Amino acid sequence: METETKILDKSVLKTSNGFSVKGYGAQSASVGNIILKQIDVERANPKADEVLIEVLYCGVCHSDVHQVNNDWKNTRYPCVPGHEVIGKIVETGVSVSKFKVGQIVGVGCMIDSCQTCNPCKNGDEHFCAGEHGPTMTYNGYFRDPGSDYNTFGGFSTHIVSNEAFLLTIPEKLELSSAAPLLCAGVTTYSPMKQWGVREGDNVAIVGIGGLGHIAIQIAKALGAKVTAITSHESKKEDAKALGADDVLLSTDEDAMTKNALRYDYILITIPVPFDINDYIDLLTYRGSLVAVGLLGEYEKPTNNMNVAIFDRTLGGSFIGGISQTQEMLNFCAKHNIAPEVEMININQVNEAFDKVKNEEVRFRYVIDMSK
Repeated sequence: METETKILDKSVLKTSNGFSVKGYGAQSASVGNIILKQIDVERANPKADEVLIEVLYCGVCHSDVHQVNNDWKNTRYPCVPGHEVIGKIVETGVSVSKFKVGQIVGVGCMIDSCQTCNPCKNGDEHFCAGEHGPTMTYNGYFRDPGSDYNTFGGFSTHIVSNEAFLLTIPEKLELSSAAPLLCAGVTTYSPMKQWGVREGDNVAIVGIGGLGHIAIQIAKALGAKVTAITSHESKKEDAKALGADDVLLSTDEDAMTKNALRYDYILITIPVPFDINDYIDLLTYRGSLVAVGLLGEYEKPTNNMNVAIFDRTLGGSFIGGISQTQEMLNFCAKHNIAPEVEMININQVNEAFDKVKNEEVRFRYVIDMSK
């Protein structure tokens, strides 16, 4: 992907209701290729407990592609994606106490929640039981009474977030490559912690892409014996370089059969419908399989006989809370875990979306808006 000159004006235009900045978004679901265009993004002034952030880096997630194209049938347009944000605070509300102007922070999938329900009090803001659930970084509801307008994400020059949803980026993490950890990192870290992956476990990571290549590193750091399972022969060497002890081709039926009853835990990161039955038989008795990335139906119904006869567990997981996201960032810094990224400019994002959709991206794209 060739480097091009950045084209977004980073100035902030004050309006009667707040301010206007530039971003990239979609006005409607596309037919065929997804088209994001430069648009004006209207943002309210930061409230007392909010901060205004100048976006420096923003990851490109497969969820961005799904959301922009209304694959989950819940997109509100215009849609400005981006939920893996590294930025610099340029303004703070009067009651902000934990962060200051000039500080570098991260913003993940959420910018607010009710902060009063049981899930929120337990550090599980992503399960907020408030009226509209958590306020997602984009395609979400604001929490103002009577308000239902759309939130806009990090494919813009500036973003506003509640201070309780800001993440501190450890010094050991490279800012340009840390952005994907704010979604892909916690999405893979959270279920491994929840299901208790520990030293010596046989763990399989299915799908060695944006999520999977981080999951391999996390599982290894937890002390597991890690097998990477992929349908791409070309990913074998990459998986070993990331720390995988073994690599299994899912298209090799004999190899899949020989590995039956092997794994204590399987994490599947495939973002499109697939046949989960192909992986259930790989679990040992009382083993657990957790799917992340796919927010929809499996390609075929689950054969519960194969689940029940060995007391296996099937589960799903959805990102993670703020405290756990910070825990993940600290863990990655301690163990030198980092996504492998290709830097792009904002006006290359349509090409990047096409490559993500067509599985042509090696691991992760990150938009550089720091200049």
